[in-house]
Amino acid sequence: MKISLAVIFALILLAGSSYSQQKIGYVDSKVILETLQDARDAQTNLDNFVQKWKLELQAINDSLVLMKDDYEKKKLILTEKVKQQKEEEIKQQEKKVTDFKQNKFGENGEYFQKQQELMKPVQDRVFKAIQDVAKEGGYDFVIDRSTQLMLLYMNDRYDLTQKVIKKLEAQ
Repeated sequence: MKISLAVIFALILLAGSSYSQQKIGYVDSKVILETLQDARDAQTNLDNFVQKWKLELQAINDSLVLMKDDYEKKKLILTEKVKQQKEEEIKQQEKKVTDFKQNKFGENGEYFQKQQELMKPVQDRVFKAIQDVAKEGGYDFVIDRSTQLMLLYMNDRYDLTQKVIKKLEAQ
């Protein structure tokens, strides 16, 4: 994937250089997001949800530990029927823990939905500001240096990060 991107990027640069000089800038979206109050507020809200969910998970786990301890202490005096019933209750509680983790923190869990809900408006504003700065400055390409795309060298004069931050602050 990285190699494909690098090849495409190189081809664009080579093809473009034969017609005209290309202007390329870069931003550090991580720095931009760290300076925006909206992004910090969204992260704080997300952290509050996570803290609440961790407390709920801890309560479910504590209940499971108590059930297991109680069962271990009493299993020698319990009838087979009661043992099976207690073991089933423990399995249900273990499933409850697993389901809770999956629902809150799983691949399509509530965490990622909340993150998208809270951060999307901020990310849209940042993207719009980057586009505006790029158009105003006549840039053909703007690269985000905080992503996985590896850049071996960047001239600081093409760093648009502060211009984007100023644009966002002016809004």
